[in-house]
This record gives sequence, structure tokens and C-alpha cells, in this order.
Amino acid sequence: MLTLRGFMKAVAGERPPSSEKKGGILKGRWPPGRAVAALCFLSFVLGFLFTGRIGVLPSPSEKGRLQGAKASAAAAGRHGSKVSIELVESTPKDIMGEVSKTHQAIETLEKSISSLEMELAITRTNKMGRPIKKAFVVIGINTAFSSRRRRDSLRETWVPRGSKLRKLEQEKGIVLRFVIGRSSPAGGGALDRAIDAEEAETKDFLRLEHVEGYHELSTKTRVFFTTIISIWDADFYVKVDDDVHVNLGMLVSTLARYKAKPRTYIGCMKSGPVLSQKGVKYHEPEFWKFGEEGNKYFRHATGQIYAISKDLAAYISVNSPILHRYANEDVSLGSWLIGLDVNHIDERSMCCGTPPDCQWKQQEGNVCVASFDWSCSGICKSVDKMKDVHRACGEGDGAVWNAIL
Repeated sequence: MLTLRGFMKAVAGERPPSSEKKGGILKGRWPPGRAVAALCFLSFVLGFLFTGRIGVLPSPSEKGRLQGAKASAAAAGRHGSKVSIELVESTPKDIMGEVSKTHQAIETLEKSISSLEMELAITRTNKMGRPIKKAFVVIGINTAFSSRRRRDSLRETWVPRGSKLRKLEQEKGIVLRFVIGRSSPAGGGALDRAIDAEEAETKDFLRLEHVEGYHELSTKTRVFFTTIISIWDADFYVKVDDDVHVNLGMLVSTLARYKAKPRTYIGCMKSGPVLSQKGVKYHEPEFWKFGEEGNKYFRHATGQIYAISKDLAAYISVNSPILHRYANEDVSLGSWLIGLDVNHIDERSMCCGTPPDCQWKQQEGNVCVASFDWSCSGICKSVDKMKDVHRACGEGDGAVWNAIL
């Protein structure tokens, strides 16, 4: 029997003696069967010693799993390059998706902060501690003591009266008020008493703590926004003159399109010349601030009608004491907003002409928000013409009730 020592000698080149002779020379030769058996046995022993364990044949179920794994590995090998490419290509998309989500989260946070700041501003302005009413839009119609007939012409056309006015406010969140101050700091004069009597009859006024005067329109605008934001929490605040025709349904539908946008300033944007010559209409005493003679104003909404969102109204209210006033109130408002991150919306439907202009546009399916004559900065002879404009360019009484806000 072959021993371990004999096997090692064979590997080292030693051969055990043999009794066979061939050509006078002794030859050593392994018996073939015994050598193979010994080699197999020794391999098994050495393998056992080095691994420390004996392999077990897999069960039929394990064989199935192994075959499946091999098939998957083979498939991955065949399509490995394609899978890698798909992973590489999808990674930038995933990154961009995460960036987009982060950007949206930041925007939401900014809106929340802006909303909190606005609510804080409203709380500060509400010095009387009275409850603030919710609304979609508050429309302030700028008027004067001498404009009773103008106000009546609006009440007979596009401004609802009595129960309809209250219903519009309660059901649609649309508030309309004629805006006027006092005749003197103390008030109580004949002009003030006339307004008090009219208010008792119509209940559609908002009285400001402000002394009326043509050259005080910038101050009146500032007081107007400060006052209404302390009474109504609305999405938008609108100022319109009492010689302008308005389609309420189109107005609120237009505003609703911009409801999701923060810091919104809507109107017909213009840039007129800065008039330095004394004695002319719209003379600007501080013309030198706008550069050389002949320069134009920055873009701003024309004063006949414009709208601002509540965050801008809150800004005006909070900063009212330090907001500079120019000669023209629309320029003043534009100057308060020009340095802010504001969305200027140039809405041309808010400055249509009177018939036939607004009539032609309506026939084409483009109902105007507001109509007036540029030459008169309002409807020329509005008391006499308001009904004609309403008849030709009005949207119909039911439009405002069907408007989607």
C-alpha cells in the first residue's frame, strides 16, 4: 500500500525499486490503479484539512434557485451595458426632480412668510381692534363732494344698489364703496352733512380721515389703502375714478387669473412725459428727480383704474409715513412699487375707449374691463354719456354673478 512518505518521495523524484529489468537497467514504475486511488484520497484529505468543512450536495429546490441565479447573472451580463446606461441617464432626471421639489418648497415657504408678514401688517393697522371682513376684492370709487350726479350715473348703470349691493358682497365677496374724505380737519360742514345724508340713503360710502383736495390725491390714495386693509382682508384692492365705466364680471374674472401670483400690480401701464413747465395740467414740481428735461416717467398704471394685491396694500399701509408723494397719484403709487419685486401686469382691457372702440371689441368677443376717453382722463361728460356706454359696452347684469373667482 502506498504511504504518504512514498508519495512525497515520488513527487520529489525518488522512485521505489522494482524487480523488473529492461535492457539491463532497473526501472521503477507505479501501478496505475493504486496510484490514481492514492492521489484522489490524498486530494480529499488535503482539501478537508484546508477548508475545515465537507461540501454538501444541494437539494433539488436549491438547484432551482442556483439555476435561476445563473440565468439572471447571464441576462445581466448580456444587457449589462444597457442597464448601466439607463441608470446613468436616469440619475440627472432624478436630481432635477429633487431640485424642482426643493425650489417649490422654498417658494411655498416664501409665500407663507409673506402671508404672515401681511397678516401682521393688517393687525398693526387695525388699531380699533374690530373684526376684519373677508372679501375677494374691494373696489374703491374715488369721488368728490361735487360729484353727486356722477355717483348717481354709476348707480344707474354698473354699481348695484341696496340689497343687490349687499348680496354681491356676501355671496361673491365683491365690495364696492364710494371713497371720500372730509371737507376740513374738523369736518361737520355743509359738504360733510350732504355726504352723511346721501350715505344714510345709499349706504355705499367709505369715509376717510383725510381732507379732500385735487392736489391731495396722492395722500388720499395712501390713506385709502391704509384704511381698507384694516377693514377688509381681500385678495385685491381696486381704485377707480367715478367717470369710468366698469364691467364688474370681467374685472373680477381678470383679477382671478392672477390670484396665485404674489405682489401683483395690474392696470394699463404707461410712461408719459415729465412736465416741468409751470401752469400746465399734470405739472410735476419735482421734475428734476427724473433726469434731464424731456424725460419720461417709469412705467406705472394709469390712474383711471388699477388693482394691487393685498401684500402690496399691506406694504403701503406699514410704510405709509415714509412713502413720498408726487404731484400725480398714479405716479406716486408707481414710485412706491417700482423698487420692489412686483409683478407688473399690463392689462389693456382696463383702458378701452368709449363706443365705438369698446363696442367693436365686444363684438369680437373681447369684453372690456373698463372704458373711458383718454382725452378727458375719464368719460367725457360722463353724467350724460354713462348710460350710452353701458348700453353699448355693458356685459349684462348676470355676468358678475356667473364669474368664477
